Parts: sequence; structure tokens; C-alpha cells
Amino acid sequence: MNWIRCALAGLFLLLMTVKLPAAHPLAAPGVTSLTNPQVKYRLTDQHAIVLKRGKVTAVIVDNAAVDTKLLPGHRAGYNGLASLKYEGQEENLFVPALAGLNFEHIHDGTTRLPEKFEPRKFPMQIRIISDDTVELYQAPTQNWKLESCGRYQILADGTIEYTFECIPHADLFKNGYIGLFWASYIQAPEDRRIHFYGRRTDRPDQREQFLDARTPSHGVDSTHPPAWARFRPRVAADFPLTLVNHPSAYVYSRPWYYGIRDNYAYTQLFRPRDQIWFAQSPTGGGKQNPAWDFQWFIPDYQPGEAYGFIMRAHYAPWSDRTTLEKQIQTHLSALKQD
Repeated sequence: MNWIRCALAGLFLLLMTVKLPAAHPLAAPGVTSLTNPQVKYRLTDQHAIVLKRGKVTAVIVDNAAVDTKLLPGHRAGYNGLASLKYEGQEENLFVPALAGLNFEHIHDGTTRLPEKFEPRKFPMQIRIISDDTVELYQAPTQNWKLESCGRYQILADGTIEYTFECIPHADLFKNGYIGLFWASYIQAPEDRRIHFYGRRTDRPDQREQFLDARTPSHGVDSTHPPAWARFRPRVAADFPLTLVNHPSAYVYSRPWYYGIRDNYAYTQLFRPRDQIWFAQSPTGGGKQNPAWDFQWFIPDYQPGEAYGFIMRAHYAPWSDRTTLEKQIQTHLSALKQD
């Protein structure tokens, strides 16, 4: 029996010294029904679901066309937040025919783009999780074979928490990374700039400043990486999605930014670990309609593995930056801990 005990002790020591491979830094949090089999949901034949909490009302849509009193003339393809309104507000934050937090592009930085707007083109399924949570599931798409699920949960103060998870089912991304892009098309704000803390890329020793960024035209100075970015995507010189591959002169130093429309602030907040890049266009949603966007890169991906990020969209009346920063502090702390 002694030799058995010795053998077991030796095996235990061996196992203790074996280093398991580290989890991918962008591994899925395991929150949505794509990755968590414990998540229960029901399906619906509706293409738009209302979420209301606190003083905020949001409408979540799949990528089918909707033409109702609630959403007149909403175009096919645009998914996510079709409408966002604060109590007493009649006008939608977003361009009514379009959307916010709209899953827009899948790419690898090469000119191999059989469909520029792949998430728009293939059916999405609405999965109702609860009265305050809805998911948009999309089966593996035809060209990129990317399966995905986006969860929209409205929190107590009306902030939307968005969790995105995806699984690539084929090794098709030629530059070794998956590029994904989300757009929020804002309805004719007086000020089309976005606002964030950052510094110039050519001054790494410069202290952070508060920046008011407006790109001169679509696809020029259009994206702002984090100051702590670990990955820089390789993108073809003639890549057609110009918001992706035209970095500005700035990096951001805090993982959030906001824009103002009609005395309301729309703030997008991110987990530092997810390495999200801000993006913007002064005319992305039409001549007077800017796009306040973001993009995400998954380097060193493996087919069959799940990846994901978590962000929040906060919408509230605007008074000043100090008040806004106090309002969002709880959300920033929660995202930092996730």
C-alpha cells in the first residue's frame, strides 16, 4: 500500500507543477444564452420589445423592418436600441429609421468583405429573458461563420447594460484577429462632437486632458484607441470601412465618452480590460446625424472558443460634466470589477 500512496503523492505533485493555459483576456463572461445553458428564455413573434425602468424607456429590435406607432418606418438591418427616451421626452435619441448599439460590421482588416454589413443581413432571434432583459441571437453568419448573442438589460436607473458574446466557427480571419463594430446613429444634435479624457498620441508624457472631438468628415480621424492598448490591428491600406482604419491624433485615458443631444447626455462606458476603441462620424446617420460608435478587436482567436465584452449606455438629462461624472461613477466601478 505504501507504494500506492507514494505514487499518488507523486502524481499530485506533478499536477501541482503543470501550468494550465491562461484564459484568453477577452474570453466570454458566460452571461448570455449562447454560452450559459442555465439561461432560460422564451421566443416571440414580435420584432420590437419595450424595456422600461426608472425614467428611461428603451425599445430593442432585431434586424427586421418595423412600421408601428411605436416605431414608424424603422428600416430592416438596423438592430439593437431602436429607441431611447427619457421621461417626458417625445423625440427619440436615435435616428428613427436606424438604431443605437447597432451591431454593424464583421471583418479582418483585409479587403475580403463579401458583405460589408453582415450582421444586418442574416436573421436575428429575440430571446426574452425577463421583464428587464432581452437578447438578440444570431446563428453563424453565411460569410464569417460568427455566432453571436447580445444581451440588453435595463438597470434600476434606466442605464442599459449590453453584454456581447460570440463564437467563431471557422478560421477565416486572415490577419489573425476578429474585427467587430457597433454604431449609434444620433438624431440631429446641435453639437455633433464627443467628449472624453485623453491626450495626443505623439505626446506620451502629456497629462490627460478633457477633449472635445469632432472629425472633419466621415472616415477622417475617426477612431480613438485606449492609451493602454495591447493590440494594434493590421488593416489594408484600401480597406473600405473607413471608420475602422483612420485613427485620430488622440488616445483616450478613461474608458467612457459622451455626447449631448437636446439637453440629454448619452454616455457609453466600457470595461478597461476589453480594449474597446471609440469611433465617430459627423454624418454617419445622414447629413445632420452623427454616429457615436465603438469597435472591438479579438486577437489570437481560436475557432470554437467564446469571446465577449460588457459595456453600459447611460442616458440622463444634461447639466454639467461634474454632475454626469457623479452619476456614472457607480457604473464605472461595476465595469472595472467585472
